[in-house]
Amino acid sequence: MASTGHAPLILASASPRRRELLAQIGIVPDLIAPTDIDETRRKDESPRALAERLAREKAAACPEAGYVLAADTVVALGTRNLEKAADAMEAEAFLRLLSGRSHQCITGIAVKAPDGRVNARTVLARVRMKRLTDGEIAAYVTSGEWQGKAGGYGIQGMAGGFISHINGSYTAIVGLPLYETKALLEGMGWRAKA
Repeated sequence: MASTGHAPLILASASPRRRELLAQIGIVPDLIAPTDIDETRRKDESPRALAERLAREKAAACPEAGYVLAADTVVALGTRNLEKAADAMEAEAFLRLLSGRSHQCITGIAVKAPDGRVNARTVLARVRMKRLTDGEIAAYVTSGEWQGKAGGYGIQGMAGGFISHINGSYTAIVGLPLYETKALLEGMGWRAKA
């Protein structure tokens, strides 16, 4: 179902995972318009505050008219933010840090309405990763699945076999919490075409 004709739905993200997640609940954006913002963490900014700020800034930066949906996922180990791994060495280092430990996946979502109002929220999931062997880490890094993913892994791929426990929204870990996203869109006035 596409959005109503008078106000299109714009996804301010190039992530194919976010498009796939929206499609699961029958939402097809009218336009994909990723925004480019500075994603540098501010001094003393918590991972949760970072996720929400980045989502808000991405939504606000989109010049397209309509309902703009933006999101950002942060992987945090304590107060440390594990961004997208820059290379295979950093991906390996992230996996070694996460191995046998619990961490948080925090996804900030924001919607900008046609009148310019922006509303946002964050959804947190706690994730426990089993203790990884050197062979598992090497195979995962070689697979390349870590590329472009916060924390150096994607739960929807091979790394799903590393996760022993989740407390919270699975779709938030993938990159877009569906229940909260639909509620936020509807709360801002967006309606799906019947």
